[in-house]
Amino acid sequence: MDDCDAVRAYYDAIDAGDYDRLRDLLAPEFVQERPDRTFEGRAAFVRFMRDDRPRTDTEHVLSEVCASDGERPVTVFARGRLRSVDGDDLFGFVDVFRVGERIESLATYTA
Repeated sequence: MDDCDAVRAYYDAIDAGDYDRLRDLLAPEFVQERPDRTFEGRAAFVRFMRDDRPRTDTEHVLSEVCASDGERPVTVFARGRLRSVDGDDLFGFVDVFRVGERIESLATYTA
């Protein structure tokens, strides 16, 4: 699996509610920074996604995924929209991942 495939698998795992798969994709020290909060550690992030996420009836629709060249960790950029199951766009986002052996960090920017 290449770095872009790992990022696509991240969104697929969240959208499918496959939290074991999500955990496997993330490094133990995974950190997500987003406008409203920061999650430190894979366990905290997976727990939030599984138990406390305000909406689970959504899907991530990606328009672009691209990776930087160079040595590890690699930066992978993903741009897309979060869409409700009814087909309504909720908001746009750009996610910036740092990928080593697994996904190490994620910075989320929303519109």
